[in-house]
This record gives sequence, structure tokens and C-alpha cells, in this order.
Amino acid sequence: MSVALFTLGGTIAMAGAVGSATGTVVNRLTGADLTAAVPGLAELGVTLDVQDVQAVPSGDLTFDQVLDVVAAASRAVAAGAVGVVVTQGTDTLEETAYLVDLVWPHPEPFVLTGAMRNPTLAGPDGPANLLAAARVAAADAARGLGALVVLGDEIHAARRVRKAHSTSTAAFTSPNVGPIGHVIEGAVRVLATPTRPAPLAVPSPTAALAGTRVALYTVALDDDGALLAGLADTHQGLVVAGFGVGHVPSALAPVLGALAGRIPVVLTSRTGAGSVLRHTYGAVGSETDLQRRGLINGGLLDPYKARVLLRLLLATGADPKAVAAGFAEHG
Repeated sequence: MSVALFTLGGTIAMAGAVGSATGTVVNRLTGADLTAAVPGLAELGVTLDVQDVQAVPSGDLTFDQVLDVVAAASRAVAAGAVGVVVTQGTDTLEETAYLVDLVWPHPEPFVLTGAMRNPTLAGPDGPANLLAAARVAAADAARGLGALVVLGDEIHAARRVRKAHSTSTAAFTSPNVGPIGHVIEGAVRVLATPTRPAPLAVPSPTAALAGTRVALYTVALDDDGALLAGLADTHQGLVVAGFGVGHVPSALAPVLGALAGRIPVVLTSRTGAGSVLRHTYGAVGSETDLQRRGLINGGLLDPYKARVLLRLLLATGADPKAVAAGFAEHG
């Protein structure tokens, strides 16, 4: 039994810089280095088929690179792998995991993990996270759950997980649902099974993504929307992170409505948890008013995940009606 392991760099793969007097760390560890540092991995009864992809900070990852890993992971599953593990930096893990989840068509688990403390520090969490991820990837209980994020022995659904702290080893949370499972004494315990919509198509060719630019705009106090001028000429979509349940200043409402007449505009909440409402408030700039002006309700998706979904839908040629249907299903 084998699990395919793809390494993408990040804190989990960092080591001290040679000759550095500053204490900074750089990407230096290969997949073989990572697995050699994990106590108990050899006793799992699972062979890790290691493939070093590209050691880059997660902030430098692109949609194309992530979809290339998905394609390679699909080939590994077709060759007999019972699951997939990807190690990467945590900065964009919530976004890459959701992108994977949107397109992953297999029942085999696709598990993403990383680390908050690099190997030069006391108590690095990378080895434990990698061990837990491998356990989940090989577990029958994780089949059919799509992309999962595993850190700190917690199992999170990619659709709901967020990085909620900049440095804590407990940085990853799922505010609306909590973790769907845990690794307890080496056993994978799935306590809740998330509903997964049918996977979306991968843009073909993936180069279509290059011509699909989606902006993310966070609304702030006394916001007049001046920064949005000309956006429809340079972008194919916009995600708005509004106040609370999906509100904006009244002066901003007609600006967003005009944009929604030209490109898809998705309404989300900047709060980080909870849903955008649909028909509770009726003032100018409320969720009801904005939807009347053509904005698409983002549901429970946070702004970052909404941007991933919108860009993927647009890159596959979805028209405004199909975009709205996509958010109704996935939001």
C-alpha cells in the first residue's frame, strides 16, 4: 500500500541558512529528508512515494502549479496510490486546499499539511503533522471526503478551514463547523462527513487561467469605492468582502451595482465566519439591495475561497448565470 507524497517547500521544509549570522531559514529539506525525520513513519505499513515538486514559499504558488500537482496526484492514484499527501507553506494553504477540493474527482483522500515551527526551532511540528497526514491519507475513513487539511492531529475540510493566527501551532481552524475529525493514538477518527458537490472541470488548457483576473476588495469604514474605478476594464470578476452579513456604505452600492452590470461581482463577509444573508436587511447597501443590483451571494464562503471559486468558474467559461449557480452549490 502506497501514499503519494508531493513536497512544495514552505516552513515544514526549511533549515538554517549555511553561513548565515541572521538566523534566517531557507528551503533546503527534500522529501527524503522530511520523511527521515518522522518517528513512527516506517511502522505505518504504508510506503511513501516521494516526489519533490518545487521548493517555493506558498505565497509564490500559482493556480497552474497547484493544478499540475492535482494532475500528478491523479496519475499516482491511477497507478495504485491509496491517498495523496502534499506538504507546503501554510500562508496560502486554505486557498490551495480549496482549489484542490473543487476539482479532485477521486475517492482517495488528498491531504495537505505544513508546519508553523521550522526544524531549527525547539518543538517543530512538521514531523508530527506529516505523520498524521500520512495516516489520514491511508485511512478508509477518509475516503470520499475530498481535500483535507491536517495539522495538530486535527482533520479539517478544505472548504471550511482557515489560517486564523500568524504564528500559533494551532493556527488552523474551521470557524463554522470545527474539525471534522482527529488522529487519536494513531487512529483516524472522522466525526462528521462534509457534503461535497460534484467536482468542477479543470480549465483546458490551464493557460485559460492567465487571462482570468479576479480582484478581491475589502470594504472599510467611510469607503467611497474610488479604488474600484476602471476595474471592469482590467479584471473579469470581483469578490467584495463586505461588513458583517454583507453590507457596504450606501455610497458604494451604486458603484458595485455598475460593476455587476459588466462583470460577476460576488458578495462575501470580511468577518471570517458566518454567512452572508439574503433577505433580512433592506437599506441601501444592505445584502438585499446589493443582490437587487446584481451582486452574487457568496453564502458561507470566505472572501479568499470565493475568489478561488470565481476564478475557476470564469476560466472554464461560465457565464453569469452559471457563476451564480456555482456559488449557490458551493457557497
